Amino acid sequence: MTSADSRQTRGSASDPAAAPEPGPAAGLQAFAVELRRMNGEINRMTHDFAAHQQLHPTDVTALAAILDAPAPLTPGALRERLGLTSGAVTACLDRLERAGHIRRARESSDRRVVHVHYEASARMAARDYFMPLAEATARARARFSEAELTTVLRFLAAMNEELSEVPPARR
Repeated sequence: MTSADSRQTRGSASDPAAAPEPGPAAGLQAFAVELRRMNGEINRMTHDFAAHQQLHPTDVTALAAILDAPAPLTPGALRERLGLTSGAVTACLDRLERAGHIRRARESSDRRVVHVHYEASARMAARDYFMPLAEATARARARFSEAELTTVLRFLAAMNEELSEVPPARR
């Protein structure tokens, strides 16, 4: 991290002087700094939750993917989403199932198909743990108009779409 990056990341989001002003300061570098900073903060919370639950951080990433999926995921779909091997996904699901966070179910006529479900009791534990994140999000949202929030959501969705198209690094 450069000294300019560290100066920017030390600024508080509630400090208007720390926010980039419109124009050249809101260019690619300013976005990169803020996105890295947000990623770091979310990673910090994720790692803390993982340690609290005696899980691996990848397990928490898997839980988020399971929670955010519009329909129950199969282990294969989870593998694709996380970019893991089938063995790594099986080990992850085994840990999550033992810890009571998920359950696997065969719900279709094809008994080979397994769906992964987030357990209700685990959702409550995660909700309680991540309540400060929800509260911080509510406080940040309160600083913006509905039109601005719509733009922010469009930007985040576009970023996620673009990032999903970036191929893995070749070694």
